Amino acid sequence: MDRLYMVIPAYNEQDTIEQVVREWYPNVMMGEEGSKLLVINDGSVDATGEVLRGLKDEFPRLEVIEKENSGHGATILYGYRYAIDHGADYVFQTDSDGQTDPSEFKDFWDNRKRYEMIIGYRKSREDGFSRVVVTRILRAVILLTFHTYVKDANTPFRLMKASVLEKELKYIPTDYFLSNVLISVIFKKRKYRIQYLPITFRPRQGGTNSINMGKITGVGIRSLGDFIKLNRIISK
Repeated sequence: MDRLYMVIPAYNEQDTIEQVVREWYPNVMMGEEGSKLLVINDGSVDATGEVLRGLKDEFPRLEVIEKENSGHGATILYGYRYAIDHGADYVFQTDSDGQTDPSEFKDFWDNRKRYEMIIGYRKSREDGFSRVVVTRILRAVILLTFHTYVKDANTPFRLMKASVLEKELKYIPTDYFLSNVLISVIFKKRKYRIQYLPITFRPRQGGTNSINMGKITGVGIRSLGDFIKLNRIISK
């Protein structure tokens, strides 16, 4: 067995967070003693923190961190670094909106020794056509700027070997907003062993989606410039 940290960022997810914890918690028991379901409350202004605190006695391996809001990408990086600093052998990340299916994690865990990263690619998606378009555009931008093909760069369902992740995190700015995308690209360009396994992607189970097409367009424009700069750094 290995020590597993499952990183889940949460922002204003009072409607879903209890269900997410209850669904995902059995998976953290696959790891050895010291494994944690790490939920990071990213400055929520609703009852997310209160709900999480109410679950801690019931779930001994649940660890809750409260922090000021810094956004999804920065919160994920915070969680990765925290997991590594606390002795994780493997780091898994998913989101707190209930769109991923915990029953699909076991295949990832069973194959962990064979790869440095296992990524779930969203073969069956129920989150809207616009999101599918965004994923395709992102794939094309990555190919254009980094000259590498990544099947599903930003999927919130990934298992990573902590020792490799630690080595590559130094290339990612602390507040970077597309952190998982850049991690996927770095692992691919470094020629680490990567496996893609199909996952389902359900509709958001509650709460409000804070991302709209206007924001997506702005992120896309900003990303292109960032990607060009970052490609020079990681290609050295």
